[in-house]
Amino acid sequence: MGVTLLKERYRVDLVELQAACEANYARLMRLLPAMREVACARRVALSQGEQQLGVLALEVLETCPYTTTLQVRQEHSLPWLPIPQLEVRVYHDARMAEVVSAQSARRFRSIYPYPNEAMHQPDEKTQLNLFLGEWLSHCLACGHEPVPVR
Repeated sequence: MGVTLLKERYRVDLVELQAACEANYARLMRLLPAMREVACARRVALSQGEQQLGVLALEVLETCPYTTTLQVRQEHSLPWLPIPQLEVRVYHDARMAEVVSAQSARRFRSIYPYPNEAMHQPDEKTQLNLFLGEWLSHCLACGHEPVPVR
């Protein structure tokens, strides 16, 4: 007789998710430190040699006493790349930032059954927050203020 193996159900790693959200808060505060005081925006250019690879655009959409909502998107991207656009809620009292919207999807669940109609990964929420962290880290390490076109 054959042995049937059952796939273990995905469980949210809250420590990993909270650590990602805390690190994203610190990265966003370095990139946009005045986000609490004023409706502001910033652009960070990414280039390799003389070739511009894109511009990270950060824009405050809403400010409240304890939260700020930002739009994080890529501008002037390479034509063959999909253009990422995220909405991020920054919780100043908890010192955390989490992705609340990506492209057209909003309000992510902690766990999705798989497969599902929208084809979300079981850990979609964690993956989006890790992606935001990698994106912001890259911009902090390699980004620069865009040079104005004359």
